[in-house]
Amino acid sequence: MKSDLIYLNHILECIDWISKFTEQGKDAFFADRKTQSAVLRELQTLAESSQRLSEQVKLAHPEVPWRHIAGLRNVLTHDYLGIRLERVWDIVINDLPPLRDSIQNIRAEIVRK
Repeated sequence: MKSDLIYLNHILECIDWISKFTEQGKDAFFADRKTQSAVLRELQTLAESSQRLSEQVKLAHPEVPWRHIAGLRNVLTHDYLGIRLERVWDIVINDLPPLRDSIQNIRAEIVRK
């Protein structure tokens, strides 16, 4: 469980960095290649960390789309030419905030045990 906490904290750090990188909004994100690269790298790291969580954590929290997160990692790593920035922005705006909430809740649950 200790290693799960490490990976959960790492996922939260990735989400926080992505939030900082994109705080200037959609137009700034689409205009700046460095920001795009930074966000893509943090998403890849987030997805990699999620894959390293124990099966126990994943099975206990089916509300988290673990398979979709793993699929994103595969696209970012192996199909980088197929990445659509519109979809990345959608993930940043719509998927990361609830994921952050879920990860915080899972983390708190583990800490309480």
